[in-house]
Amino acid sequence: MSALPDETKLLRNFARCQDWEERYLYMIELGGRLPELSEAQRVDANLIAGCQSQVWIDMQKQPDGHVALAGDSDAAIVKGLVAIVIILFQGKTPEQILAVDVKRFFQQLALEQHLTPSRTQGLNGMIKSILTRASQLI
Repeated sequence: MSALPDETKLLRNFARCQDWEERYLYMIELGGRLPELSEAQRVDANLIAGCQSQVWIDMQKQPDGHVALAGDSDAAIVKGLVAIVIILFQGKTPEQILAVDVKRFFQQLALEQHLTPSRTQGLNGMIKSILTRASQLI
């Protein structure tokens, strides 16, 4: 398992994909890079509402004030979306998370027009959950 790319490399790698089939394969690859969640992280408090698939995102504030995220899903493409969301927010402070221009980032990926409505709803649920938890950590 190799590490997830940073935000800049993710955008560059997405741009290099020839078509949406390659992008979906890349998303599945990213999901495969996520570390396994522990049973302690697979709790209802980390289960994301609004997702058709099961999605868990664990979010912990570190002693240095930055946030560590971990996640998983029972569906390959959704697990790739979890990885993308983690890349976007990983290692930021709660204040930085709340300041992220999420809409701009996902417009650059051009994801939403290629996701089913249920996956878009799940993606929005993941983002909303992280933003809500970040505001609670301030």
